[in-house]
Amino acid sequence: MAGEQSHDVSACKRVDEGITRVFQLLGKRWTGPIVSVLTAGPAYFVALRRAIPGISERMLSDRLTELAAAGLVVREVYEGPPLRVVYRLTEAGAALEPALTELGLWAKEYLAGGEELENC
Repeated sequence: MAGEQSHDVSACKRVDEGITRVFQLLGKRWTGPIVSVLTAGPAYFVALRRAIPGISERMLSDRLTELAAAGLVVREVYEGPPLRVVYRLTEAGAALEPALTELGLWAKEYLAGGEELENC
């Protein structure tokens, strides 16, 4: 047809593949808060659950398993009694801290409704 322009698919803007992979993992509910809590240092399962209001034990366990599989969290078991399980960030997980800090600052400035979530 006359007047049609050819469309160069390679010229289209596309989302960065790395951004897609990051948000596939960190975009899941609860994942960001878990990593954020662990940036302060290793934590027992119970401490993580207390630090993240509203998360169920099952969801916390599932997200920690996913983060471990992705290489961001390490699960360390200390024989008891009582048996204790500690979670800590790997080097890759800890490297997320600057990005999470920046996202938190951005949210305070640009997202409404953050007043009800006070730090302890």
